[in-house]
Amino acid sequence: MSAPRDIVRRMDIAPLRTVVSGAVLAIEDEGWDAARASHAGLGSPEVIVRVASIDDVSEAVRFIAASKRVAVVRAGGHSAWCTLDDGVLIDLTALDAVEVVDDPEGGALVRIGGGARWGDVARVLAKHGLGISSGDTASVGVGGLTLGGGIGWMVRAWGLAVDQLVGAQLVTAEGEVVEVSETSHPDLFWAIRGGGGNFGIVTRFDFHAHDLPGVVFATLGVSGDSRPVLGALRDLLADAPRALTVSFMDVPAMDPSAPAGATITACWIGEDEGELRGVLAPLLTLEGVSEIDLGARAYPDILMDAPMPDPEQPLPGFVGGNTLVETLDDGFIDGLASFRESTEASVIFLRSLGGAFGDVPQDATPFPARGATWFAMAGGFDIPGLVDDAERARLQSAWGALEAHGAGVYGNFTTTTDPAFAARMFPPQTMARLAAIKAQWDPRNLFARNHNVAPE
Repeated sequence: MSAPRDIVRRMDIAPLRTVVSGAVLAIEDEGWDAARASHAGLGSPEVIVRVASIDDVSEAVRFIAASKRVAVVRAGGHSAWCTLDDGVLIDLTALDAVEVVDDPEGGALVRIGGGARWGDVARVLAKHGLGISSGDTASVGVGGLTLGGGIGWMVRAWGLAVDQLVGAQLVTAEGEVVEVSETSHPDLFWAIRGGGGNFGIVTRFDFHAHDLPGVVFATLGVSGDSRPVLGALRDLLADAPRALTVSFMDVPAMDPSAPAGATITACWIGEDEGELRGVLAPLLTLEGVSEIDLGARAYPDILMDAPMPDPEQPLPGFVGGNTLVETLDDGFIDGLASFRESTEASVIFLRSLGGAFGDVPQDATPFPARGATWFAMAGGFDIPGLVDDAERARLQSAWGALEAHGAGVYGNFTTTTDPAFAARMFPPQTMARLAAIKAQWDPRNLFARNHNVAPE
């Protein structure tokens, strides 16, 4: 649904068009529908500002503040907030530069624009034999994933995306441009490493990059009861080399590219196929586990493509959630497997953590549950006509029992826009510190379209 035309007319955007070098679009302008489309669906903002420079971002923020509107920030466009009514959408897509320079601390420093996407970043870095632990999907924005923490394929070797962040450029709620790091506005630097987009618009991220000549990637098929396989996977990762990160997924038939069934995917830092096959040997001897594919790859090639969904066929809802689990015990494994078995249109997912992820002290970043060894997700698809209120309640209850085993929630893996959800993501002490920083940098809560931390 588009924003009402009378709302748009009441906003005088002529002054904004005079100071912004990029495109400023209202509902009647050509290109409006294309500009408001994202992976999350069709958004309904009042105005879209497709910035072309850092100055454009500052001018857009000042305009929003003067108009007493709310900022909606888009990089990759996977966020549910891009579809909400009202607000001024600041599209950072044009700020997508990727620059590799020498790191004064040794190695390489990568400066990445706030509108860049991980697939493009990975391709640039691959030319230099470098990598950053990013997400799994090429079209995901660097900004959204990083500000929420960033669980990726090298999380056990290098930690979260924010654990590799050494600095950033940010436009504040006042429209000012500041550089943040451990020595420049360290409170703000702490907050953006897992506190989300509450504190400003990050227009550049500075990451320490790692040598990455290539990876070995494997896909194993799993048939039959997944419980013994998940137990063996847990035991394997308890003391596996940090070069290994794995996922387990069990999905229904959704389309030809995602056939129904359970799979284990494994990413190994290095190019020796024999090393990964040797590490996975205990799994390959299990009944019901088979090798589908195993081979050396360039890192960009293992990132998934996520084509833009058809706006005429919106994706179904999702009843469930995610949690960060300190111990993947037999009871939790049984609960996950039982959840999947209880409804055909459901999915379960696991990603190994630990290693470098757990090396970071809990208070060093806002990201919760550094003691977690696994990330877990489960949910049922809310398909109209097939899922009624009773089934939704059953699924939510079943998920609630699983989440109770966890030690925290990963905000990037939820589509809820519930304003109260942030309280589930952060422990009280962390939330209090985030709220104090929010009060300092955004007291009017201009940046509220996120897992919002209210200023206090």
